[in-house]
Amino acid sequence: MTEAHAGKLTKRQQYATRGLHTFRDAQFADRTYELNRIMMAVASTDGTFVPNVDSESWAGRNNVAAPYTQEEHNMLAMAYQAIGSSFDDLNHGDNESDEHPAVHKVSPVKAFAGYPR
Repeated sequence: MTEAHAGKLTKRQQYATRGLHTFRDAQFADRTYELNRIMMAVASTDGTFVPNVDSESWAGRNNVAAPYTQEEHNMLAMAYQAIGSSFDDLNHGDNESDEHPAVHKVSPVKAFAGYPR
């Protein structure tokens, strides 16, 4: 199957394929992101109901960078300025990572007593 020219699917190409769909987001913004969200929704349904899947994540159509240190944060800020990108520091300068207090408090798995003797 060739894709050398934009246009219509030929009859010959249709013979070799079944069930083709084309789709896009309403703003024609990002085909890769739209494909990701569609495939998440496909995985959430058996075809008999509309799944409850957000059309965008918290990151939405933004790129995400996660600096580990203040130096990396500063480096990214200068890089954004050099390229002309706007950015929003979602953690307001806090580069420390902490687990949620409930993490690893109670195991769902029974404690292992060791190998039988």
